[in-house]
Amino acid sequence: MAEQGCCCAQCVRTQEVGIVEDLGQFKTLLDPGFHCLLWPITTIVGRLSLRIQQLDVVCETKTKDNVFVQVRIAVQYRVLLESAYDAYYRLSDPRGQIQSYVFDVVRSTVPKMELDEAFASKQDIADATLLQLKDVMQNYGYEILTTLVTDLAPDSKVKASMNEINASRRLKEAAAHKAEADKVRQVKGAEAEAEARYLSGLGVARQRKAIVSGLQASVSEFSDAVEGTRPSDVMNILLLSQYMDTLSVVGANSLILEHDPATVTMLQSQVSKSFSKSKK
Repeated sequence: MAEQGCCCAQCVRTQEVGIVEDLGQFKTLLDPGFHCLLWPITTIVGRLSLRIQQLDVVCETKTKDNVFVQVRIAVQYRVLLESAYDAYYRLSDPRGQIQSYVFDVVRSTVPKMELDEAFASKQDIADATLLQLKDVMQNYGYEILTTLVTDLAPDSKVKASMNEINASRRLKEAAAHKAEADKVRQVKGAEAEAEARYLSGLGVARQRKAIVSGLQASVSEFSDAVEGTRPSDVMNILLLSQYMDTLSVVGANSLILEHDPATVTMLQSQVSKSFSKSKK
């Protein structure tokens, strides 16, 4: 860093510490402010910032399932004022030293994990890096405040494959849900159809029961009103009436039905035979 001052008059900025040498030998540390030096015998040879600094390290390694990934780790650190001598004289390239330790930790930790596990264990990687750096760098006058895994990026082809796998799984789940919905729809439709048929049959049964009750009432009333009339005569009249109603319905639908006056007699004979067989 360039010196801030001229010859014997020097200034040290806030949150900085000046390293003073006397004929090439370390003499003292200067606090922020204005200082007068016996120049050129006494000089400020360097300045260290006490502010928090960040180093971004990108490390490429592979996982347990042989997927190459790039791990980006942010290391936040600062110089310890009481150890400024060690920070300046014992370590020539602190950023390179930190980067080397990050590479060592990442390349010894990530290969033990599969890709999905590595994504889920980013905090474990950060903690392992912090634990490795903290004690080592403190010996050189640096305090490691925190380490953050800011990115873990596999190859673009691997990303595309992972997206396809995820899409296929979601499509499979959607197909399963659709099939289940179709199944429920068919079951409910079958239940509704069965209920409709049951109610239809119940209605037909009630209709026929009402017809039979009405016929019985008609036969009884007609027999009581006309003396000497047999129930069979009344049944013949009702059968003829039903037959004529049937012809009317068929004619209304533009259908052609061959008519034979003997049809009523044939129907009566068939009905009588059916009742006779059922009684036997």
